[in-house]
Amino acid sequence: MKKSTTGLLLGSALVVGLSGCASSASQSSSMGDSASSDRAWYQHPAVCGLAGGLIGGGIGYASSSDSDEDTGAAVGGTAGATIGALLCAEPNKAAPAPKDTDGDGVNDANDQCPGTPAGVAVDAVGCPLDSDGDGVPDYQDQCPGTPAGAEVNALGCVEDLVLQDVNFEFDSAKLTMGAEQILGGVADKLKANDNVRVRIEGHTDAVGDESYNKDLSQDRADSVATYLSSQGVDSNRMRTIGYGEAQPVATNETDAGRAENRRVELGEWE
Repeated sequence: MKKSTTGLLLGSALVVGLSGCASSASQSSSMGDSASSDRAWYQHPAVCGLAGGLIGGGIGYASSSDSDEDTGAAVGGTAGATIGALLCAEPNKAAPAPKDTDGDGVNDANDQCPGTPAGVAVDAVGCPLDSDGDGVPDYQDQCPGTPAGAEVNALGCVEDLVLQDVNFEFDSAKLTMGAEQILGGVADKLKANDNVRVRIEGHTDAVGDESYNKDLSQDRADSVATYLSSQGVDSNRMRTIGYGEAQPVATNETDAGRAENRRVELGEWE
């Protein structure tokens, strides 16, 4: 048998064996770190490199002339060893995905406000938005849009908040359906701002008996507190006061003035 034929047959046999090693190594790596660390000895890059060197050397020897046998074998062996080692080398492991523990869209490494509640809008550094810059985040702010530089309380308000459109049925402490919807939003922000205690104040106009109005205003304040409690606000965080007609904010001589006086206010209970 000719030298070239012998070399090529040897090379072909070794190529088949090396391909099997490389394939097995690739499959092991794809199964994870534990499988990769336990792969067979013949899947090691050094073994594959040795096999590749034999392949390359055999092919180089077989394909060279009589005068260049040594050179051909050396060059082929070097190239084959390199290729064999690369075939069986473990693929580069993908870098671990950045963590975002609070799920706000800002990676932990860049998050200056870790632990943001789920669903809260944040800025580029992971802190809750504070659109009016009053120091109370939007999701806790009962008075959004406070003028720049204004001093606010823990509710985000400059003064006690009049709960607009929180109304009651005629001569009653029963909340209207519209009032309940408004109070639902108030409750959400109070639950998010759970370190704050609040005062709930009831007020009436001057129509009717003063003592009756005071009792009615207390009942209405209690009704608001009861509803907020039903929405998850701790009752121990709320204090109710009925002032009746004693603290008007407008004249009681007109319908418009009396409507302003019939109100419920929310303030910080210090």
